[in-house]
Amino acid sequence: MTQLRFAKFALGQIVRHRDAAFRGVVVDVDSAYAGPASEPGPDQRDQPFYRVLAMGDEAGFLVYAAEAVLDHDPELGALTEAEQAQWFTVDRDGHRAPRNQPIH
Repeated sequence: MTQLRFAKFALGQIVRHRDAAFRGVVVDVDSAYAGPASEPGPDQRDQPFYRVLAMGDEAGFLVYAAEAVLDHDPELGALTEAEQAQWFTVDRDGHRAPRNQPIH
């Protein structure tokens, strides 16, 4: 029997990383760890994983993080449509990707 997993965070939602102390916006969701098998990766791979566009001092950077280490950031709301257009490419089906990353 297949176990259904529901992502806690949605595309465009602002989150913060508990340990690394950065904020970012969710740009992609995997239902379980989808990183390279050759990399050590996390112990708990059977949870949703997110690609988060994190905001640094100079520019943004992509992070692949487990749901267990992310929290909703109540201090910031979701991105407006204008902000989404600034940071993301959106295809005709509504899929979003950071401007410098292809939509898969």
